[in-house]
Formats: sequence, C-alpha cells, structure tokens
Amino acid sequence: MDKVYNHKDVEDKIYKEWEEKGFFKPEVHPDGKPYCIILPPPNANGDLHFGHAMFTVEDILIRYHRMKGFSALWLPGTDHAGIETQFVFEQKLRKEGKSRLDYSQEELYKMIADFVDASKGKIQNQLRKLGFSLDWSREKYTLDPDIVRLVYKTFKHMYEDGLVYRAKRLVNYCTKDGTSFSDLEVVYEERKDPLYYIKYGPLTLATTRPETKFGDTAVAVHSKDKRYQQYVGKEIEIETVLGKAKIKVVADDAVDPEFGTGVVKVTPAHDFTDFDIGQRHNLPLKQVIGFDGKLNEHAGKFAGLYLTKARLAVVEEMQKKGLIEKIDTEYVHRIGICYKCKTVIEPLPLKQWFVKVEDLKKNAIDAVKKSLPAGRQGEIKLHPKRFEVQYFQWLENLRDWNISRQIVWGIRIPAWRCVRCAQNQKSKIKNQKDNNNETMEQFNNEGWVVTEGEKPEKCPVCGSADLKQDTDTFDTWFSSGQWPFVTLMSDSSAKFKVQSSKLGDERSPDFEKFYPTSVMETGYDLIKAWVSRMVMMGLYATKKVPFYNIVLHGLVNDPYGKKMSKSKGNVINPLELIEQYGADAVRFALIYGTALGNDQILSYPKLEAARKFTNKLWNIGRFIDMKRIKNQELGIMEIGELQKLAKHENDKEMIKKVEELIEQVTKDLDAYNLHFVAENLYNFTWHTFADKYIEDVKNRIDENSSLILTTLYLILLKLLHPFMPFVTEELWSTLQGGTDTPLIITKWPRESFGKRSGI
Repeated sequence: MDKVYNHKDVEDKIYKEWEEKGFFKPEVHPDGKPYCIILPPPNANGDLHFGHAMFTVEDILIRYHRMKGFSALWLPGTDHAGIETQFVFEQKLRKEGKSRLDYSQEELYKMIADFVDASKGKIQNQLRKLGFSLDWSREKYTLDPDIVRLVYKTFKHMYEDGLVYRAKRLVNYCTKDGTSFSDLEVVYEERKDPLYYIKYGPLTLATTRPETKFGDTAVAVHSKDKRYQQYVGKEIEIETVLGKAKIKVVADDAVDPEFGTGVVKVTPAHDFTDFDIGQRHNLPLKQVIGFDGKLNEHAGKFAGLYLTKARLAVVEEMQKKGLIEKIDTEYVHRIGICYKCKTVIEPLPLKQWFVKVEDLKKNAIDAVKKSLPAGRQGEIKLHPKRFEVQYFQWLENLRDWNISRQIVWGIRIPAWRCVRCAQNQKSKIKNQKDNNNETMEQFNNEGWVVTEGEKPEKCPVCGSADLKQDTDTFDTWFSSGQWPFVTLMSDSSAKFKVQSSKLGDERSPDFEKFYPTSVMETGYDLIKAWVSRMVMMGLYATKKVPFYNIVLHGLVNDPYGKKMSKSKGNVINPLELIEQYGADAVRFALIYGTALGNDQILSYPKLEAARKFTNKLWNIGRFIDMKRIKNQELGIMEIGELQKLAKHENDKEMIKKVEELIEQVTKDLDAYNLHFVAENLYNFTWHTFADKYIEDVKNRIDENSSLILTTLYLILLKLLHPFMPFVTEELWSTLQGGTDTPLIITKWPRESFGKRSGI
C-alpha cells in the first residue's frame, strides 16, 4: 500500500468501475424489497452550488439499503427551471447588449434550450465527483417528451374534474420580468414608507399608496365600527386630483379598525385584500397600473408615469388641493418584492389558469395526520417531526394556485382558444355588464379547448378550426410537483394497464415496483414550494402518497453564516473542495456534527478534520496490511463464531464492542440520525479501535489476533462505506488482494457477519 492516500488516484477510477458494472442499478438485487429515492432535480441552467452536496444524505440512505439487500433505486434528473433559467439567460443577453424582446418565441426557446444542454453535462460530472450512486440509465429531464406528455395528461384530467379553471384574478406580477409569480416566489421585507392620511369627503383614510387612488371603487369600514355606521351603504362625494367624484362606503370585517382612522380605500384591481372585499360587495375591477409598471389612461394627466414618480406627483397635487391631512413618516410595513430582480411586486388582474386547492390540500394534510379518506392510500412521516407545523400552516392557508407564467421557457399550456367562441363570449360579458355591471367569471372558460398536448382539429362547440394556443407556460412547480410519479411512469420499458388512478394506463414496471417511493429528502426550505405540492399532485393523480417519508436537511451557509447566492458572490463550487480535500472528506464533514433540519456553515476546520480522518483510515489499513499474516483466509460466518475463535480477553471485548456498534449504527440509520452515526464511527474508529485496540494488539500479534483485527477492520469499513465510499472501497479491495465482491454490493454486517466473499 502507498504511504499516503491520494484521493485523486482513486475516486474517478472506482466510480467508473461501479458505473460500468451496473452496481447503481436496482437490478443488482433483483429479488430485494424495493427502496426508492427520486433525486430532487437540480436546475439545469448552470453548475451546482455547495448546498447540492447535501444529496450526500440520499446517497448514504441508498448505499445503506443496497447493502441490506434492497433493490435500491436512486433516480437522477434535472429541472428546466422555467423562470430561473430564463432569468439567467436574459442576464447573459443583457451582457451582450441584447434583449428577449429581440427574438420570436420560437427563436428564444431554441436559444435557451441550447444554453441548458451545455449545462446539464456539468451537473452530471459534479454529481459523479461526489460519489453519488445514481442509476444514470434512468436519468430524466422535466422537458423529456414522455414527461411532458404525462404533465399534459394530468392537466387535462384536472380540467375535466373542475380542479383547473381560468379566471381574471389578481396575481403577483413583476413588471420588470414581465410575468406572474406564485405566493411562494414573493419575498417580503420590512420597509419604512410614508403613511398618507387623505381626505375623502367627510371621511379621512390612511394609505401608503395614494397613486392607486384612481382605481378606488369604494371605501370600507369595519361592520362593527360605530364611528362610521351612518355612512355604510351610502355614496359620499369626494374631491380628487382629477375633480369631484362619488364613491360607495361598504362595511367589511377584513378592515382593521385600529389601522389609521379605521377607514380604508378599496382598490380591487391592485390589492389582494381589496380584491376579496370587491368580490363580496360586487365592486368592479378598475385597473390603473399597466403591466409595464406605469399608470394608464384612468390616471388622467398622471398617465405614463412609473409608480415611484407617480406617487410623488399625486401627493404634490393633493397637497396643493389641501387633500392630505397629515403624513406619518415613520410607518413600517411589509412589502412584497420579486425574489429574482428585487422589483416591488404589483398585484394586477390577469386572466390565468388556476388550480382549486381546497380538496387537494385537505388530502395532503390528512396524509400526514394519517386520516386519508377512502380511495386514497398511504401515510407520510416527516423527519424531523417539528416541521409538521410548517407543513400544516402552509397548506391550511393556501389559496388557489396560479399556474400560468408569461415566459417562453418551459412546458407550454395545452389549451387552445376558439376565436369565434371568444368573440361570442365578449358579447355575452358586455351585455351582462350593461345589465347589472357584474363580473362574469362564469364565462371565463368558454372558448377554451384543453388537450393532452395535440392541437385539436376544430372547436367542439362551434366547429371552427380557427384555434390559437395559450402563449403562457406552466409554473415550474406544476410539473415538478408531479416528479415522483412521472419519472417512474415514463420508464422506457413496456407499459401495461392498471386501472387504479387518473393516469391508470400509464403504468410501467418501475412504477409498479417503486411507487410510492420510500423517501423524499430535500432542504426544509422546499416544504412549501415543492414538497406539499408533490403530496397534493401525487394523491390526485395516483390515489397514493408519492413517498412514505419526508426527510429534511438544513441549509449550508458560507463560512460567515450567510446564505450562499450568486448575486452575493459567495457560492462555492463543490468540485473545488473535492479537489482539495477529497469527496469522502467533503461528504463526511457535511454530515458530522449537524442534525437533520439544522443549518450549518461551511467549516474549513471540519473539512480538514474529515480529511485527516480519511488518512487515519488509510494508515490503519497500512498497519494491518503490514502486520497481518499473509495469505490468511478470512472466513467467519457469525459474530458468535468469531467470539469462539478469540483467545485473548481484549479481543473478546473488542468483538463485543463492534457488535454493539453495528446495532447502534443500524438503529440510528433507520431513524435518520445520520450525524449520530458519523460521530459514533469517527470516535470509535479513531479512539477506541486505533488508539487503544491496535496499540494493544500490535504487542501480541499472532495468527489469531491478526485474523480478528483484520476482520473487525473490514466490518468498520462496511459501516463507514455509505458515508465515505471511495476510501473504504479502495481499502476493502486492497486488504483482500482484490475481490469478486466489491464493498458497494456486500451485505450490511448486521445481515451477514464475516464471510470471505462479503465479510
């Protein structure tokens, strides 16, 4: 054996051998019980960041279950990451002095696709470098045609079941990026803004947004606020910057009587609470902010101004007219901003596709509460359990889900609008509005034809062939929310029918064997955006939970405790650390000392300690190789027989300690206490086995003690293998002079203790 372990000489060689020999495939144990993890798909728009190295948790679980004889599948894939990828690509275009608006939809899509294809190979390389035992033969991508077909099928079924509808409702809109966002993609921060007290006829109200007053269609007070009961239900005359007007006063319990004067303006087209008030009181939507972020024609002489300038101009004019009673300059409130470009998000009315979530979220809650209704199967456990509170709170407060995005990159919505029916609809709405001024959501779905991706030949209502496809794409979470079942259903092997779900004819051997999957392991920050949606979508489409266990790790922050981000310039490429410390050390450092669900900082001292531990393992192996009896057969079947073989009391005691270690490590792995396992193995190997036992044995080495020492060390390598796969595999092979049974596919020591072909 070489004096010093050099990871650069070992890792690529071993990984290539594992992959070429098919050791990552579940077929390596064809008769084993199924165990499956679907890799959370990294965004296919660039290199991985160091947080992705936390996939180590999944590799540990897969390797452990593979060694226990399970038919273990870890299925890889990447996500097209719609808004994220287009945002990155548009940044690239801006550096070249270009814009997305310079290209047609088809041209821009092709350019982004080429950009992504160049990135996917880098991601694969990074995952391989970390030693992740993914079955690359089953790799998936969210834009694979068979994946897209299944996403379309789900959408069509939901539409037919009344769970998908189209309506003009408020959405979170970024006027810079030109698209709507889900609630989860809006970041809230505290800001200090002026609170303006404005005179509205006989009333005074407080607002931070006087520039939206052109869209006011009522003022509101709380139904039990005695100060204003005389005005409720009446119209009051008000003076505005554009002249006199009349406005209705309504009573609504959404009004906080403690805010300002207890009177608020109602702008249904530009505030979510106001929109709800407007729905309850049949108030019209009057949009005064355009999708370009400017005031429109309803603002009169202020039209064309961006909102920041508009606010100053409107306030100045109101002060001239004496319409501002006072200004509170110390008002602090939360404001929504775009998570990508930091632009203030504008609630704007837009016709979009929405998912009705009431029944879906109830089933997702019941799956964790273990009270699913008849027709739904499975129970889900969260690890750590404390995250159940966050899971429940999010789902209980979830509003209908806007799944339309005004971007090019992604899965285009398979809905076609009949031009003739659309014109008829406009006439109906106009007539209805002329009669009673009601909003006509009941007409919103008319004229739309939803398919499973193919363009319909004609409109099923009027027979017209003049059909135009929706230009929007799906919210990325809509497709990735289906990831566990579409990846397995799109197995390339032959399909066969099983009538058990919405997608009953889309069964494959992989789906039948591995679904529901065993574990969904991801960061706790994705409970809301992704995990909860996978549960909702999986239960809808398959009538089964998508996974039985949700395992959540914490975030990996930079050495100063700050979250890593490209904009901050503190993102660390895992390949740089692998080059310096080795993959085994990087993996071990991530797990050691940090419980699941807890954040950690990237600790260079911990990385260095893990590298030294790798060298310690190598030095132990070198000592054993030098001292053991050459050509000695290693052939003990059970630990009890190894005990019978032992002659020295210290050997007997060490055998017993290793037996206890096996039991404790197995127990902790089954409970997802990976940090306990790492700490236990580190301390036992270094301090108990090396510092004490080897120091004792080397003074009395003989054939008997050599056999016991070598056998126990090989067992320690087994226990360490899921955490440090490369160095343990190299030592395993070297100490046995080459073996027909690599460590990666040997049996876990609790299952078979000591056999020559698999110790």
